[in-house]
Amino acid sequence: MRCPYCADENSKVIDSRLARDGAEIRRRRECVECTRRFTTRERVDDVMPKVAKRDERREDFQREKILAAIQKACQKRPVSADAIEKLVDRVERYVQELGDKEISSRLVGERVMKELAETDELGAARFASVFHDFQNADDYARFFQSIRSSARSAGPSE
Repeated sequence: MRCPYCADENSKVIDSRLARDGAEIRRRRECVECTRRFTTRERVDDVMPKVAKRDERREDFQREKILAAIQKACQKRPVSADAIEKLVDRVERYVQELGDKEISSRLVGERVMKELAETDELGAARFASVFHDFQNADDYARFFQSIRSSARSAGPSE
């Protein structure tokens, strides 16, 4: 592993830990040359499906785009960075477990809204307002009605 400080290729592992629900290994390393320490992360490259956009373009699935959209929707809301990471992990896992080579962006967006509604209703409304192009207050009212009726039909979660 190349040192980010001196670019030397010799380093030794000081500590290894599982991170992100066991899907990633976090390694603490020390450069043999300059003795500075740095962290690396290892994770398995997942084969993710292509995402079919509304305009019929195809893109690689990009976790970073979902993360950025959720962070923006939850800006100035009481949602921790850890909760957002876990939410993105759940969406990513859902997409991967579908096993399809291609999925629609609509499916991804709907899953994000479902997960967000369980985490923060206002964050979900912010996301939905962009995703569904809300034009007026009635659009918001219908959205809140739909997530409340979904919560009622799901019943108590004990």
